[in-house]
Amino acid sequence: MMRWWPGKPQGLSSTATSPWAAAFSWPCHGASPLSSTQHPPRYYGCGLVIPECLSSCRILDLGSGSGRDCYLLSQLVGEQGHVTGIDMTEGQVWHRPGPPLHPPSSPPTSFSSSCQVEVAKKHIAYHMEKFGYRKPNVEFFHGYMEKLGDAGLSDESYDIVISNCVINLAPDKGAVLREAFRVLKPGGEMYFSDVYASQRLSETIQQHRVLWGECLGGALYWRDLYSIAEEVGFSPPCLVTASPITIGDKELEDIIGDCRFVSATFRLFKVPAGSWARPAQVIYNGGIVGHERELVFDANFTFKEGEVVDVDAEMAAILQSSRFAEKFLIRAGGAAALQGCCCKGAKEKIRDPFQLLERLTAPGAGGTCGPPGCC
Repeated sequence: MMRWWPGKPQGLSSTATSPWAAAFSWPCHGASPLSSTQHPPRYYGCGLVIPECLSSCRILDLGSGSGRDCYLLSQLVGEQGHVTGIDMTEGQVWHRPGPPLHPPSSPPTSFSSSCQVEVAKKHIAYHMEKFGYRKPNVEFFHGYMEKLGDAGLSDESYDIVISNCVINLAPDKGAVLREAFRVLKPGGEMYFSDVYASQRLSETIQQHRVLWGECLGGALYWRDLYSIAEEVGFSPPCLVTASPITIGDKELEDIIGDCRFVSATFRLFKVPAGSWARPAQVIYNGGIVGHERELVFDANFTFKEGEVVDVDAEMAAILQSSRFAEKFLIRAGGAAALQGCCCKGAKEKIRDPFQLLERLTAPGAGGTCGPPGCC
């Protein structure tokens, strides 16, 4: 597994929208940014991964890099919460002309600079002083997200696991999800953004140096995420949002062919056995900071304070077993044939990020977070 950290994105980014294009846009489902106090200023990723209802939570960031997301989260969880960052990058690879010097099967080229984890650690005292904390609520480890046990991370020790555009760089994505599932508490959530492909990638694409460096060569076929999540034990993935990735280089377009890429955010839950197993009616009680009147949970469900919403068994089990439980009144009811839409009647739940992207960009869509008529 390797990770390229150029001074600015290479390859696709010079001619097209790269996976980093969404990094500075704030998603409609997230908390408000606190970037004015953040160090270091450099940022890479395909979408800020900051879910709701974070007070006092224990959070693990896979591929934390220089710690920017961790410091955002460390303020949101509060002094009673805790954030752990883990990253395997030995050295930051600064921008240089041309593509990376080695294919993915070779060790990355390291230029003279600090380990990302060490960079992150240098700013702990600064942020704790800015936040007014008496002791640090954030820590950083060097290690692999496929082997969290090697870093001393124990079973059922976190409420939330996040990741920002790094799982595509893992050769064994099943191992990443298995480790995330292991360290999550019952009812815990994995909330992450990444790059996905419209089909399984050819070996040519996977081994292409520029495409790998741009986080496209390791992209997972989106349907395989659902299969892996089921095998690991997670609830079916909840698709939150999707953003386009375009390619403007003719040579790269010829290599990719009819394959398409999308940046998408998903949330997975570790639903305990015996949780709610039938459709239900739920009422959002409000009270989540930043979402007091309305909670856009994902592309299929939006909950308005005091409003009765029919949900399918999947969503009922998630709400009943997760940190969101005390924010909802859950009662038996709802259409038995409900497919998972927040509006009246049965509608197909949207799971395909490319389908969601088409709906979001369709004329008259109005930038909604979910399918027309659903949110």
